[in-house]
Amino acid sequence: MLEQIGIGLFGVAAVFLSQDVNMNRRRYACLFGLVAQPFWFYATWKAHQWGIFALSFLYAASWLRGFANHWLGIRI
Repeated sequence: MLEQIGIGLFGVAAVFLSQDVNMNRRRYACLFGLVAQPFWFYATWKAHQWGIFALSFLYAASWLRGFANHWLGIRI
């Protein structure tokens, strides 16, 4: 149950912020996305949903790319 709340709060916030017209707010999307990833990993592992579990790594890599671009100044 806790993992579903984490996915709902942080995942939706990440998607919502990724579409913001204000770049200062949009850059926070990757932070919320990264916070949501452990909830995804746990929920999919617990439910034996191996396809979604594998996709969670791709989503994590995508959010890490945003973090590198927006917060570290590394263009990937």
